[in-house]
Amino acid sequence: TDDELDAVFAPELEGLDRDEIRRWYNGYNWRGPEKLYNPFGILLLLAERRFGNYWFQSGTPTFLVDLLSRRQVETPALGCMVADDDLLSTFDVDDISTEALLFQTGYLTIAGEEAADSGSLYRLDYPNHEVKLSLNRRLLRAMAPATGRDATRQAELGRLTAEDDPEKVRALFEAFFASIPHDWHRKNDLANYEGYWAALVYSHFAAAGLDVRVEEATARGRLDMAVLSPGCVHLYEFKVVDRKPEGMALAQMRERGYADKYRHLGVPIRLIGMEFGREERNIVGFEFETV
Repeated sequence: TDDELDAVFAPELEGLDRDEIRRWYNGYNWRGPEKLYNPFGILLLLAERRFGNYWFQSGTPTFLVDLLSRRQVETPALGCMVADDDLLSTFDVDDISTEALLFQTGYLTIAGEEAADSGSLYRLDYPNHEVKLSLNRRLLRAMAPATGRDATRQAELGRLTAEDDPEKVRALFEAFFASIPHDWHRKNDLANYEGYWAALVYSHFAAAGLDVRVEEATARGRLDMAVLSPGCVHLYEFKVVDRKPEGMALAQMRERGYADKYRHLGVPIRLIGMEFGREERNIVGFEFETV
């Protein structure tokens, strides 16, 4: 807990940003009043004096990544799952829900609880920045062939988003999608599904360490994805179309007033519609405007 960290490690905490420590390693919750730190990550942070993915480096979650791939779990859904009481009582690994497995292995934690006629319902989310960043990087490799530029592309995406440059963000993704071999698409019949493209885009932003929010509820619907930076907000809507761009994504964002929820932040808001061609297997339509 925070109190235990102060009581035991006060001398070692000097010079380290406490808010960043919380963001990286705090956040685990098992229905209690306090959030807990990952002790493995904290000890290595204090020893190394730098923020890093220490817990994730301790072992490769090959089994988990393979299971999520087989079950075709869309990565944007990972941070907004809901589970029932079985979450806390299921231990048969051969017959376990995705939600329970992710919770019991520490990749998701309880972010909220509410009563229902059938028992308690639990809202699940990533516990902290370390887990969100690391798991999405690993899942991104499973969803698309490695190109050798993953780390560079993620760093570039973070920079372009902070600089509020949608055109270069488009060029970055077009180059990435073009690098995926045709044979990989042939063996993985996913290109026709909007969720596949949304997952690839989402995981890039999450792997870059950006503040990404999915399925954001508004008064008139749910936005596919929001990326929040200190100087701008980028709102994304995704569509899969037949060859010709249709402009549906941007039109939907305008009609439903998706920007209204973010106006209080006082920064420029970009509406960005991305349309993917079924045959082209790349971006065929990309429109944006500032509101």
